Amino acid sequence: MSLKRRNFLVLSTLSGFGLAILGKALYNSKTAQSNNLNSTDSPNLALETARSTEVPNNPGAEKPLLRFVSVADTGTGAEGQYAVAKAMSAYHQLNPYDLVILAGDNIYNNGEIEKIGAVFEQPYQVLLQQGVKFQACLGNHDIRTNNGDAQVSYPGFNMQGRYYSFRRGEVQFFALDTNDNQDWQLQLPWLEAELASSDAPWKVVFGHHQIYSSAHYGINQALIDKLTPLFQKYRVQLYINGHDHVYERTRPINGTAYLICGAGAGTRTAGRSAWTEYSAGRLSFAAYELYHDHLVIKGIGTDNRVFDQGIIPRQST
Repeated sequence: MSLKRRNFLVLSTLSGFGLAILGKALYNSKTAQSNNLNSTDSPNLALETARSTEVPNNPGAEKPLLRFVSVADTGTGAEGQYAVAKAMSAYHQLNPYDLVILAGDNIYNNGEIEKIGAVFEQPYQVLLQQGVKFQACLGNHDIRTNNGDAQVSYPGFNMQGRYYSFRRGEVQFFALDTNDNQDWQLQLPWLEAELASSDAPWKVVFGHHQIYSSAHYGINQALIDKLTPLFQKYRVQLYINGHDHVYERTRPINGTAYLICGAGAGTRTAGRSAWTEYSAGRLSFAAYELYHDHLVIKGIGTDNRVFDQGIIPRQST
């Protein structure tokens, strides 16, 4: 039996904790990851495949119950952010959506709200004018000025607090503040109560920091310990985050898939781990199409092409 086959069989029986330990070992065996934020779209060709396709537009196909997109680590006001924003607008023209999950580091470098025009209102002007609603959470750069309070109050981010939930049809979204200074003794009971009381068939949690990542920051054992037991208990199908400036989609881990969409303005080198379904170090955003029994996830680059596509089935009750 090959080593890769043996690793796969072992992983299929591991708990989230065991998977994290093995994943960390595999991650540490990879080549060193770049710490530099690049402003150009330079995909890691070793991690990509030839399955790119044009952004679909099939009028006769079944219509999704909900379309939305996600992006993170955006707030530079530089060329890379504008390129991703342009691709988001192009996708909107063919596949209309009215919701963007903005997963933190909304204003570089220090969360200064006076930069909001340059790093949010201008890059996403076309989408905002068409009524697209952004739902944000706070990243580590966002809390450097007054703990991010001005961003929480900013109408364009539609935050109902440092952590909050909202519903769109069959999906309940839960926004978290994953920063180190967050009071988890308050936030964690809130999250469990919200998850327990939700009757939504689909549950999506988002925050800035990674839980499972094969890029620069690696796995986050603290968040694994805090969050993944709740994800498993309440059947959370998807966790969305930024922080690592890559795109990475995992296989389901104890029923939850993890999606990093942190290449909204710049990139780092992507990696692979035992849980990785697809990863790429390229400027991009993620697009989602929800149907009653499954969720389609697409990675879309600045060339307006789908470079990754995966399906999350709805968990049975």
